[in-house]
Amino acid sequence: MKTAADITLVNLNMLYVRHADGRAERERHLPLGPLYLTAALERAGLRVDFRDYQTFACDDPFSPAAIEACLAGSAPVLGVSCMANLLPFALLALRDFKRAHPGKTVVLGGVGAKSVERLILERCPWIDVVARGEGEVSGPLLAAALRDQTPLEAVPGVSFMKGRTYVETPRPERISLLDELPPPAFGRVRVADYGAYGMITSRGCPYPCTFCSVAPVWDLKSFSRSPANIVGEMGRLHAEHGVRLFLFQDEFFVSGKARVMEFCDALSRSGLKVKWKAFGRVDLTDEETMRAMAAAGCCEIRYGIESGSRRVLERTRKGFTPEQATAVVSKAVDIFDRTDCFYIWGFPFETMEDFRQSVFQMVAFRALGARILPSLLCFLPQTRLYEEVRGSGRLEFCHDLLPEYMLTGHEALAGARCEFPPAHRHIFEYIERNPDLFPGFFHFDLAGNVLPKLAVLQEFGFYGRDRAGAPETESCGAHSPKVRMAGPELATRAG
Repeated sequence: MKTAADITLVNLNMLYVRHADGRAERERHLPLGPLYLTAALERAGLRVDFRDYQTFACDDPFSPAAIEACLAGSAPVLGVSCMANLLPFALLALRDFKRAHPGKTVVLGGVGAKSVERLILERCPWIDVVARGEGEVSGPLLAAALRDQTPLEAVPGVSFMKGRTYVETPRPERISLLDELPPPAFGRVRVADYGAYGMITSRGCPYPCTFCSVAPVWDLKSFSRSPANIVGEMGRLHAEHGVRLFLFQDEFFVSGKARVMEFCDALSRSGLKVKWKAFGRVDLTDEETMRAMAAAGCCEIRYGIESGSRRVLERTRKGFTPEQATAVVSKAVDIFDRTDCFYIWGFPFETMEDFRQSVFQMVAFRALGARILPSLLCFLPQTRLYEEVRGSGRLEFCHDLLPEYMLTGHEALAGARCEFPPAHRHIFEYIERNPDLFPGFFHFDLAGNVLPKLAVLQEFGFYGRDRAGAPETESCGAHSPKVRMAGPELATRAG
């Protein structure tokens, strides 16, 4: 049945994990970005047909038949949101969709296309428009222009091809008054269908960490919602949907002591009996702040430590020292029910001595009671680190090892290793043919840098052994099934 909507908006972000022993894990994360966009489109008077592919019932979400069924009867304009790990899958699925529906306009949004917009449009002619930046401003203007067939040059924050010429319109100014945004369109989903509830209390991060793919998306600027606005949304979701646990997904919730203390005071005065989790920076957190957070219901704090080596922290412009991390984490484990410490390994300039310092700190923090979550470095195209290595000729694709943040759901995992089922091998062949389009799937110096460090991590129990049925550990990256994410155990990093 065809929809009468102006645009069909589809969330293609999902977490699906296969195991070599035949098990599969599929988890649903509330699609906040697309729901914010849906609300903005509706406020502008546009008719939106919203579909979340996470909740689409099918045996294999990566089968062409499942995608075809999900997109059946869509509007003349199809808008798709995806992240970098599912960008290859999304592009190939949209190619098939466009072949079957050549008269429809396909718009690609989400952070997956960041910094490769031109490559996508030049190599994937079935993509008509790539939307860049915050969609609440440009989204309604783009949808209206496509509906009314007016020139796209007048729409801010979009990229498209005009003949053989690549066109990129200027992005609009960042949205600084987040309280004025309409809340996500929760009426378009069943909140109870999702494993846990995430919230965004701020947008952006001002810290220039060279490996980070999040801060560049927001131009290294941060804007925050007011404590009253955040607590108000928590109250509505608690009253209307019974939500009792919130994950603040933005990585800059702890942006300063005064803001955190004001939020904790507002939440305490509201009388809401809820729990919440948040990300923080060790250099912006002290004991008084942590105790106030715990007293206001924070049951879990997550720190991006990244390395135990002072030299690596300096090279990546992280902004704090190993000593600062030790001082804060040693207090946090006694204050919160759970303290998570995220690490990144496999930096091109990380010597084995640097790496051993990280492992030593990881082991020490684990002994204190922290949960250690190491992830293999991911070279996403918007990062400064990728710019440093892109012309080195040392990025390699490995057929049985992917960075945790780039797991797609097509591969089957056995310990730290993976294998590509024959039905999905074409996805990885597509990735391998386009390293500049999908650099996040590639490694820097497998033999000399990645594999020796992986062996050490496995020796210390931070990754499972490379065999089917290997015992699971919690020590792995955000997209790994070994991090228990169902219900209140949700443990993913933002972006």
